[in-house]
Amino acid sequence: MSFAPSPFTPMGSRSIQEQRNRWERKRIRTARELVQTEQRYCEQLDLVIMYFVEILKAKGTLRQDISESIFSSIKSIHLINQTLLAHLEEERFGVGFEEFCTHLQMYNTYVDNMLTAKKVLMVQVKKNKAFRRFKKLQESRPEFHQQKLEDLLPLPLLRIQQYNHLLRDLTGNTSPDNPEFQQLSKAVKAISEVTQRIQDNARSHENYLQLRRVQKQLKGRKTRILAPGRWYIREGWLKTVPPKGTEAKPKMFFLFSDILLQAKPCSPIHPVNGDKFASQRVYPLKECTVDKVFGHTKSQGGLISLTFARAKLLLMSDDQENINDWYRSLCMAIGQLKTKNTAVHRREDLRRKPIRSDPDSKNSPELQQACGIKRTMMFDEEIRENSEVHSSSSMPSVGENSHSATKRLKPNEAPSARPQESSGSSCLIL
Repeated sequence: MSFAPSPFTPMGSRSIQEQRNRWERKRIRTARELVQTEQRYCEQLDLVIMYFVEILKAKGTLRQDISESIFSSIKSIHLINQTLLAHLEEERFGVGFEEFCTHLQMYNTYVDNMLTAKKVLMVQVKKNKAFRRFKKLQESRPEFHQQKLEDLLPLPLLRIQQYNHLLRDLTGNTSPDNPEFQQLSKAVKAISEVTQRIQDNARSHENYLQLRRVQKQLKGRKTRILAPGRWYIREGWLKTVPPKGTEAKPKMFFLFSDILLQAKPCSPIHPVNGDKFASQRVYPLKECTVDKVFGHTKSQGGLISLTFARAKLLLMSDDQENINDWYRSLCMAIGQLKTKNTAVHRREDLRRKPIRSDPDSKNSPELQQACGIKRTMMFDEEIRENSEVHSSSSMPSVGENSHSATKRLKPNEAPSARPQESSGSSCLIL
């Protein structure tokens, strides 16, 4: 049946039909690309498993734990994708990806192990002579097309990112009335989460490399840069303005998500630390406020003021763009740190136990003893009060004795405050 519009079709219906035809052509093109790339992907996985995983296991060149650290869950991924390929070749895209998404945990495991795999592979190539010769021999096969094992291991990560783009195009060109639309939409959401996981791991690794680089640039190990939850932001030279009005001195500053590190260059003639920096001060950003003193207009340079809990810092630069970038970076770091601390405080307030004890603790021996002491004190106080009132009414003179009686009655001059005073005394005893 042809979908070509007849010459008697109204213009509005014809334009709608033409749009649907364009969507269908794009969908067919995307589906074809998805099948072809999946076939190539499965062939490459098959090469890794056949010529590396299985042969290494049979020969015993690598220990089992080392082999698992390098190849992780790649065999399970290969089986999952072979099943997916069978569905795709029969144009069952919705069913295929719905079943595929139930096994995405294998991809999560592989993604989290990727950095470890690269490190272990590098160590084995460097130290294991038998493995180094075996790897070189296998990579020289014509099936690998001059690809190395280091190029083939990240294939599952790259394939997940391809799924993310291809599935979005496929779903966008699928009619909502199509039974596969809901299945493809759920698959896009699930695969997007794995893609985000890959990006987060890549950012964490890049941040780790930056922190380690700064740590190596500092002399000694007194200042610890590699700390959990710390993120590298920027670094650069700025001039510090001393409070006494002397000449401003250039210093190297490293900005992180929670601290600002001030350092000075070591002596260039030092035989070991000539190209390193000596840490001078570490300023915590937790209670820091930043203000721009000047540099608002199109003038040369600028000055920003940093106020900490126990210090104040004036930073200056002759480049206005540079000082503006530092100002924005500092404001962003301080704002994110305050937002994070506020969220933590709110969570702790929600978890805080109520001050009032539970009803079961009312019958505890300590509480009963305290209540007994309180009742005894109140009873003794009432007896003493009655005796003092009786003695004062029987005395005819208002001399020294009357004055002493008044002093004794002074704590009881305010009858309404008597219960609070008694409760206060009980708290002191407790």
